[in-house]
Amino acid sequence: MGVLNVTPDSFSDGGNHLQPQVAVEHALRMVDEGADFIDIGGESSRPGAQPVSEEEEWARIGPVVEALGTRTSFLISIDTQKPGLARRCVEAGAVVINDIGGLRDPAMMEAIAQSGASAVIMHMRETPETMQQNVDYWDVVQEVRDYLLQQSVAAQQAGIAEFAIDPGLGFGKTARQNFEILSRLEELVQLGYPVMIGPSRKSFLGSMPSQLPVGERLEGTLAVVAAAVQKGAKIVRVHDVKQCRRVLEIMDALKDVASDG
Repeated sequence: MGVLNVTPDSFSDGGNHLQPQVAVEHALRMVDEGADFIDIGGESSRPGAQPVSEEEEWARIGPVVEALGTRTSFLISIDTQKPGLARRCVEAGAVVINDIGGLRDPAMMEAIAQSGASAVIMHMRETPETMQQNVDYWDVVQEVRDYLLQQSVAAQQAGIAEFAIDPGLGFGKTARQNFEILSRLEELVQLGYPVMIGPSRKSFLGSMPSQLPVGERLEGTLAVVAAAVQKGAKIVRVHDVKQCRRVLEIMDALKDVASDG
């Protein structure tokens, strides 16, 4: 899943793809590099980010979704917490709603079910503006697992046919908690739903002794992608599609040899 932020303030690439044509060209470049999904977002979810109105979010991503919606070589995912926007984007050609709110809003649950879209259910405490103010867990993996199981059952009961679960790396977790989730990822995989991870360029990758800035976290991203896929993750959400696709090809080759043996 290639990340396409159509925002002025995202932590990694804010402002790079604000112009619709630039955003469309970047999306198609990621498809050429191996992306199966393009995840389009019009509202930053970095720690401390302020929300924007539905109309502002649509003004940013609407032209991009409409320009890409008729293409058939990839799937369009929408990173949003707004039910109304989700409906508009599905009408324009999106097929996945990636809700960082984890379907806590019953209206979002209903919008996805009625539209026939698939979903990504992510774990996040509170909102991007406040999430890093509450990072105390008795067992971060167990609490994330319980929440994702609860919301998965609710999604099925609401009529959402297909969905993936996402532990929400970087969303209301410390660096150590993110690594703990990754080290115990099998506990989420065992729930039986496809697991998606989004480690790309995030701050916990810069928490090592090297203290790397955003632009120098590619190697850390690739390491996490490899480890997560080894543990059973099915979808990786990344900015650097070409490099991650190369890692996945190696992982596939190793898996093929192991199965032959």
